[in-house]
Amino acid sequence: MGSTLITRIGTLVTNDPALGDGGPLGQIEDAALVLDGGTVAWAGPAADAPAADEVYDAEGRAVVPGFVDSHSHLVFAGDRTAEFNARMSGRAYSAGGIRTTVAATRAASDEVLEANLTHYLDEALRQGTTTFETKSGYGLTVADEARALRIAARHTEEVTYLGAHIVSPDYADDPAGYVALVTGAMLDACAPHARWVDVFCEKGAFDGDQARAVLTAGMAKGLVPRVHANQLTHGPGVQLAVELDAASADHCTHLTPADVDALASGSTVATLLPGAEFSTRARWPDARRLLDAGATVALSTDCNPGSSFTSSMPFCIALAVRDMGMTPDEAVWSATAGGAAALRRTDIGRLSPGARADLTVLDAPSHVHLAYRPGVPLVHGVWRRGARAA
Repeated sequence: MGSTLITRIGTLVTNDPALGDGGPLGQIEDAALVLDGGTVAWAGPAADAPAADEVYDAEGRAVVPGFVDSHSHLVFAGDRTAEFNARMSGRAYSAGGIRTTVAATRAASDEVLEANLTHYLDEALRQGTTTFETKSGYGLTVADEARALRIAARHTEEVTYLGAHIVSPDYADDPAGYVALVTGAMLDACAPHARWVDVFCEKGAFDGDQARAVLTAGMAKGLVPRVHANQLTHGPGVQLAVELDAASADHCTHLTPADVDALASGSTVATLLPGAEFSTRARWPDARRLLDAGATVALSTDCNPGSSFTSSMPFCIALAVRDMGMTPDEAVWSATAGGAAALRRTDIGRLSPGARADLTVLDAPSHVHLAYRPGVPLVHGVWRRGARAA
């Protein structure tokens, strides 16, 4: 692969404060990038750009780092259209609807599950997502959880074991027995295919003691924790995530002042998932409160067939700006560098020398248009590892 010069960039977001205007986004006007060997070799004013083997003229368009979607559930079969329709007609959301997807996923072949996964990955790529995390959690048997992770691992290194999504219907009368399975035989089968361990710590799913057991068992197998925390009610999820130094506490909708302080004082990223609130008509997470306290915030899609069936990071950026108190700059940072922090990655989510050459060209002069023009397909082109991908 030869080098590529992307020149005549209107506004370049590098997420490197040492570059450009010195702000968190490291913006450079009238900019250029040089990609070489799958990484960013140079970033700066177009007038100073070095030569390269190929030249791409951005024609004044904005360039941002590829979006980092750090929370999704893409290995599944079926959909839950009827549930969504009922919810939009007044029925409240609860964790129990997951069982519908569990039944469809168990009945699907490996080929169907992988075809669905690649369909949604291609859909996300066309909208600028270059890195994604995805989870198991719709099998809830040893064999079905392990096959979900094997399929996911063929497409991303960011694979999460979520056997503790809900208590399996097979163990409806024996939740302790299911926790023993999740922390025993299921974990043994799944750990070789995963980087992360997750648990839905929520009323109707797993309580604090059960969640601790799941996470500590996964950690003993070398998996790094992340937590579905405080989505539907106040609960112990955020405090547990911070105590165990989880990479992220995801949802963070219902927070006490102590929860906010804990997230601000530790390394656990608060990952906000506005697609879920949009699709369940639930209370919006208060991003402003977290940011003002000094917490690191990520944005992600939570793409899943039940509570957030969107693969669009631009849509989530627009929601975060409109309904969660974020500025456009903060939302774009959280959808790129914030997502990278939630995955404990330093090679993605930025466009400065040495970073992976993942980027999105917008059919707009500024990243602000992602919130300014919601719902408009602004992604003009996507590069991943230095090659044009969409």
